[in-house]
Amino acid sequence: MNFKLAFPAQLSQHLRSLRKSQGLTQAQLAERMGVMQSRISAIEKDASKLTVEQLFRVLATLNAGIVLRTSEIEPRDTHTCAESAPGGGHPEGQW
Repeated sequence: MNFKLAFPAQLSQHLRSLRKSQGLTQAQLAERMGVMQSRISAIEKDASKLTVEQLFRVLATLNAGIVLRTSEIEPRDTHTCAESAPGGGHPEGQW
C-alpha cells in the first residue's frame, strides 16, 4: 500500500495501523525492537519525536519502508519574503 503523508500525526496513525495489521500489540512490537512499550505508545501518539534512525528501525521491524517521490506542486505565492516585509525588496530577504 502507498500512503501520502504530510504531517507527523499522519505518520503516527499509519505506524499504528501497520502494527495492528500485523496483529501485534504495542508490547509485542516493543519486545521485537528492544524498547519499552511506553516508547511505542509515545511514537504512536506523536511521531514528530522520532529520529530518522528510529523511524527506519520501526519500519524495518514492521516490514515496511519509505519511498520518496516527487510530485507536481503548484506555487502558492510568487512573492519573496523581502517583498512582503516592511521596506521590502531587498535581495538579502529573498528565499
